[in-house]
Amino acid sequence: MAPVIHAHLQATVTLVLLLSMLSLAAGGKLLVVPVDGSHWLSMREVLDRLSQKGHEIVVVAPEASLHIKPSKNFIMKTYPVPFTQEEMEESLQEFLQVPFEEGSLLGRFFKVYEGMKNLSVISIAGCRQLLYNKELIRYLEESTFDALFTDPVVPCGQILAEHLSLPSVFFLRGVPCGLDLKATQCPSPPSYVPRAFTAYSDHMNFPQRVKNLLFEFLNYFLCDFAFQPFAEMASEFLHQTMTVSELLSHASIWLMRFDFVLDYPRPLMPNTIFIGGVHCAHKELPQEFEAIVNASGEHGIVVFSLGSMVSEIPMKKAIEIADALGTVPQTVLWRYTGKTPPNLPDNVKLVKWLPQNDLLAHPKTRAFITHGGSHGVYEGICNAVPMVLMPLFGDQMDNAKRVESREAGLVLNILEMTSKDISTALKTVINDKKYKENIKRMSELHLDRPIHPLDLAVHWVEFVMRHKGAPHLRPAAHDLNWIQYHSLDVVAFLLAVGLLSLFISLKCCLFCCRRCCFKQGRTKKPTKAKSH
Repeated sequence: MAPVIHAHLQATVTLVLLLSMLSLAAGGKLLVVPVDGSHWLSMREVLDRLSQKGHEIVVVAPEASLHIKPSKNFIMKTYPVPFTQEEMEESLQEFLQVPFEEGSLLGRFFKVYEGMKNLSVISIAGCRQLLYNKELIRYLEESTFDALFTDPVVPCGQILAEHLSLPSVFFLRGVPCGLDLKATQCPSPPSYVPRAFTAYSDHMNFPQRVKNLLFEFLNYFLCDFAFQPFAEMASEFLHQTMTVSELLSHASIWLMRFDFVLDYPRPLMPNTIFIGGVHCAHKELPQEFEAIVNASGEHGIVVFSLGSMVSEIPMKKAIEIADALGTVPQTVLWRYTGKTPPNLPDNVKLVKWLPQNDLLAHPKTRAFITHGGSHGVYEGICNAVPMVLMPLFGDQMDNAKRVESREAGLVLNILEMTSKDISTALKTVINDKKYKENIKRMSELHLDRPIHPLDLAVHWVEFVMRHKGAPHLRPAAHDLNWIQYHSLDVVAFLLAVGLLSLFISLKCCLFCCRRCCFKQGRTKKPTKAKSH
């Protein structure tokens, strides 16, 4: 009997090994060129799921990075950059502190400009180091990848995709200056599609539509400022003249972290897939946080975080916030790494890190104080938690205004807000039932879908890997120039034909009139005078 059992066991083990080998054989090979910061955090969720499905993943990242770290789920290839971790963090913190600084609007504008310029220099330098790292490029050329996965907010990944002749999948919230709309050739009427940084809804009055159209023109200048160095680098590296818009237009699939429950309805192209809430998977709360939540009593907790990048604010503002947080009966978990405010109330717990999504999923969470980043806003929607929003920069004001327009939260100006403003807003979203009801309604709509956005994102990455791209989803608009796209040549032709026809018709009429007059003149006889 024992030999039979042993034979069965051996056969089972062999079968399991064969199945695992088949799973690995079925998996593809994906090259990933990520963007650091919060962009990476949600992309990592997709990579983890792809890894679980048996795909081999190679992540190319700079040696100095904030969040991109080695993992058992992917192979990591690093390259040296001409800046240190400390220099990068210092430039970033200087930029992130600008929203808290007082002064004239013009003065703060120039500080934001300088901060963006410094960060842009870092991005460009890092991209150049990647593209001209001969050893790394040789490794990538010799490897057999099925596709490239990247965030086009820094278009370095797409330059590499062009060089390696790989189909690419983009993973993004948006590209500055509306370049994503231009690159996808997606119609975007300024009459009802609000431009970035306007904080408008899709129902604009006449003055707002005027400003929205002006922002459209300003975007062209912003695009030149932000992306011209990458266009020059792409042209130099690929040995052909190319704009960034043309470069990005070659993407097979655009995975956009949007959902119409928050973002306003607008036209989409066939290769644009909405995956808002892709990162909203729940995990079990760590024991230390579970204990704090359980100890909060019937009042519950408030989660307070200004995102993965901002965890320290000026002391004056920290004191105002601490004073306001002491006015609510809830326990407040505040992600904060700065010096402890001297007036910190007993109901506020300072933590250097918190499991934000898992805390928001807890039934005892009453409100969420956030900077309005897309990750935090969608986590608030997923878990039906009303929000107090303190936008700092980028798309955060637009996100915040969208939440407020749905009456699911309140927006505060972080520079002008007082302790009373914070306290009033927080008490309002906690105690006024309409905020909870509206965010719950948004959550129900957001979660009512046939496939989870994470599974949808994974499906389309695998689709591109299997089929070597998605050319059947590429609109013919990409093959037309600006004149052809707007049918100006057709209009000019029809106008010319019409004018020519009118001209010929007039000439014919004039000719006929002259002929008639000439004939009448010849046939008319002179009258003879009567004789007397």
